[in-house]
Amino acid sequence: DDPVKVTNQQELKQQRKKAAHRVRRIIFNNDGDDAFRCKEPTAESLLARRTTALVGTHVDTIFYSTTQSVGLYSHNNKAAQVLLPKTKPFLANNWTREFIDQGTDCLEIMVDFCHKKNIEVFWSHRMNDTHDASPVYGHCLLPQWKKDHPEWLLGSLGKKQRHGRPTAADYGRQEVRDMVFNVFQEVCQNYDVDGIELDFFRHSYFFKRHAMGQDAGPEQCELMTGLLRRIRKMTETGGLERGRPLLLAVRVPDSVGYCAAIGLDIVAWLEEDLVDILVPTGYFRLNHWDVSVQLGHKYDVPVYPCLSETRVRDPEAHKVRNSLECYRARAMNVWHSGADGVYLFNLFDPQLPHWSELGDPKLLETKDKVYCTGARGVGSINGTLTGGMRFLKRQVVLPERPVALKPGQPAAIELRVGQQLDSGQAPAAVPDVKLRLRVHGLTNAGDLSVKLNDQPLTDGTKSDAWLEYPVSPASVTKGTNRFEITLKPDSTAKCAVEDLLLWVRYE
Repeated sequence: DDPVKVTNQQELKQQRKKAAHRVRRIIFNNDGDDAFRCKEPTAESLLARRTTALVGTHVDTIFYSTTQSVGLYSHNNKAAQVLLPKTKPFLANNWTREFIDQGTDCLEIMVDFCHKKNIEVFWSHRMNDTHDASPVYGHCLLPQWKKDHPEWLLGSLGKKQRHGRPTAADYGRQEVRDMVFNVFQEVCQNYDVDGIELDFFRHSYFFKRHAMGQDAGPEQCELMTGLLRRIRKMTETGGLERGRPLLLAVRVPDSVGYCAAIGLDIVAWLEEDLVDILVPTGYFRLNHWDVSVQLGHKYDVPVYPCLSETRVRDPEAHKVRNSLECYRARAMNVWHSGADGVYLFNLFDPQLPHWSELGDPKLLETKDKVYCTGARGVGSINGTLTGGMRFLKRQVVLPERPVALKPGQPAAIELRVGQQLDSGQAPAAVPDVKLRLRVHGLTNAGDLSVKLNDQPLTDGTKSDAWLEYPVSPASVTKGTNRFEITLKPDSTAKCAVEDLLLWVRYE
């Protein structure tokens, strides 16, 4: 049912809280490239690219981004710049001008469609998108203001810096914060969006202090908090004018300390009621999901952990982590953490089964899965922040981050499993479970002993670099599981565990 039109601030806040806690099984983040990839400048063609087929799936909310870089957008605007050129090959099918000439644009088309289909829709702003620094297509995404005011940037064009690309906007400049605020204000005034997202993961560089290798300090945090206060005040005023609330979502790293070190005081945002929806993670994950869930729920803010495509470099590990089975396991862990739903990023094919599976933990229970310790990798943790690895509070085992084995000394590896495998249901609901270990340098499977939750695993077989062990479903705990891997005391082999996967098969 449509909410009653609010007439005062107290009613607005009540409706805002109610709207913040609506059911969102899956939030789909669309980066807006469909405006450049559809076949022709029609609403039908635009929507067919990524949206129409989502109707009837678990996607209850769409976050739609038109940000091509800060100050350059594919929606019609006067606060900044509209991306109009048809530069080949990247923008050969840029239909932005044609949509505007028709009296509409991609954002308006998306909002109208979503509301007709009872789908919630947010406008998403990438707070420091730097695709305009790409050596391949950056030249066609660089807005005029960056050419006119290089002093408003974190770096110098053509020169490297410690963190971030030189085209990143400097949020230490009042001019930059004013421009971004004006863009938000214009969208909220001109489009019937249900909310806005401040995406601080695309990309996570905001202040010169951080870009040059130091942690951001209280001064930088206060500048960014000041911007959020302005935006919240604007959305509250706008909400009263239109008679219904405008929600504010943020996507940030999943660590209070890491956020503060790049200039984001998320605790202050939550304490001051500046945030309605918390979306943790992006390029990397620092904590288990329950840390973010507990933080958001402490302030009555729903939490939607972000699942992104893997960026693990090893081809075999990459393939597994991009599989539907791995997405299922990751989503199962999200639901087990007590999160309010799942947020999917950089996944655009509307025909994928993910959209009709990941939003229902009961449905997921009897689907094939593969659990791993990490799906995204850790490479960009230090790349984004000097000493960023100090904030990593969970174990990640990958070919790029192996666990060395020392003869006679057990190596412990923890694995989160978001379901009870031995459910006591009919035999058909009991899965076949196998542990797969990838151990570099191991020539004889008999040189290794493996325990799961203090119970020995036996009958291991070796194939190439992998060891496979049958696992009793009853031995797997819902939550944290502890594997102990020991190289026999007299072994002279130099071994390391490069990957640990728990395969759960029902079919």
